[in-house]
Amino acid sequence: MSPTPHPPLHEPEAPRDLVGIGIGPFNLSLAALAQPLPELDTVFYEQRPGFDWHPGLLIDGATLQVPFLADLVTLADPASPWSFLNHLKDRDRLFPFYFAERFHIQRAEYDAYCRWVADRLPGLHFGHQVDAVRWNPERALFEVDFTQLDPDGEAEALGRTHTRNIVLGVGTAPHIPDALQPLVEAPGVPVIHAADYLAHRDRFLTAEHITVIGAGQSGAEVFLDLLRNRPPGREKIHWLARTEAFAPMEYSKLGLEHFTPDYTRYFHALTEPVRDRLVAAQWQLHKGIDADTIAAIHDELYRRTLHGDWPDAVLTPAVTVRTAGRVATTKVELHLEHGQQGTRTRLTTDAVVLATGYRERPLDRILAGLDPYLRRDSSERPRIDDQFRLHLDPTVTGRVYVQNAELHTHGVGAPDLGLAAWRSATILNSLTGKDPYPLPRRTAFTTFGLEPHPQVPPTRQTPTLTPLVDGR
Repeated sequence: MSPTPHPPLHEPEAPRDLVGIGIGPFNLSLAALAQPLPELDTVFYEQRPGFDWHPGLLIDGATLQVPFLADLVTLADPASPWSFLNHLKDRDRLFPFYFAERFHIQRAEYDAYCRWVADRLPGLHFGHQVDAVRWNPERALFEVDFTQLDPDGEAEALGRTHTRNIVLGVGTAPHIPDALQPLVEAPGVPVIHAADYLAHRDRFLTAEHITVIGAGQSGAEVFLDLLRNRPPGREKIHWLARTEAFAPMEYSKLGLEHFTPDYTRYFHALTEPVRDRLVAAQWQLHKGIDADTIAAIHDELYRRTLHGDWPDAVLTPAVTVRTAGRVATTKVELHLEHGQQGTRTRLTTDAVVLATGYRERPLDRILAGLDPYLRRDSSERPRIDDQFRLHLDPTVTGRVYVQNAELHTHGVGAPDLGLAAWRSATILNSLTGKDPYPLPRRTAFTTFGLEPHPQVPPTRQTPTLTPLVDGR
């Protein structure tokens, strides 16, 4: 049965000021910071039935790689009622957190915090799938068509809203290497992406042999969890990585300044070829492994040597999977190549976890109706300005903002939670034409380029003192 063609929501006659598409942490940040601004009428749509942040990777003990201050709002508005600390206060957990002395919170705690915000913020509509976005030149407005979904994800009703501006926060999708795509799609084959790890964990723990592919943080956390739950001497785990080493994430103080607004502005001003080269070269800034996780893995492996034997675990970097296929009905055969040795071999395994990362979700489907107006770079990617707006034809007077779809124009900070509040504040300042959230003039000690006028705060002037006169 086709859905009833009437809007499931009471849409105002006046157009919205902003429609958000997708409700992940970044658009949730924007919604939280927009909430106290009375001049903005906003609504956000998400096709999932509720807020859900990487549920397959909420492994016990796994922590965020950013401090708790990198919540949805604090770095733009420390007094916001939507802060992580206010969440703790609301849950009567502020003193326990104070005594726990944790700067980096667990992923599960961050997820619980975001759910707390999502459950309380007005204007968030889950179970709503955005189908199309168009520009209506007669009304000088965007038209946003959506489908309301029932609890089972089936179409229930159709709707349309009009808006002056749009923000896209559709997030990223798990990346499956081409060689393994057929196995992931085949029913019954024990090959999954790490995004689905917890849903399959019990089954995988019973597998005779397990292979983890990918040497980022997710791969390390999955390997460590499997290792801790396999019997000593019978671990039977392979951990393979395409990178040249199981490398630590860059976490030095000056290295972290690549995740500041200063670096983002510097990166955006570079030429397209230089930006592309830098993104590829800076993988260790955001795709390495947390040093504590590396230490925990080594400690666990070392503990298993105390009685003289080595654990049955193989950790091999510089390896790529050329092809893969099924053996009989229950096993997987991986054809491997070592990049440094130039050698090839085969590995038969019972289960594979792909910790192969995420990629930006393509915007082409949602933006198909705007394609004639969209300006692209030499690689056919959308051009995005320093206010996170898509470059559109001048005849389009509305604005389309993006969140976490600007790696190619804004650099490694695009997916980083630590820049969420700053980017949301930048978008809201641009949207309102005011400064409801004053932004810092300088955020890094590093000066990233040779600028004729570096952004240095004005020197504090020492006041002239009036000499005291002896009152004799």
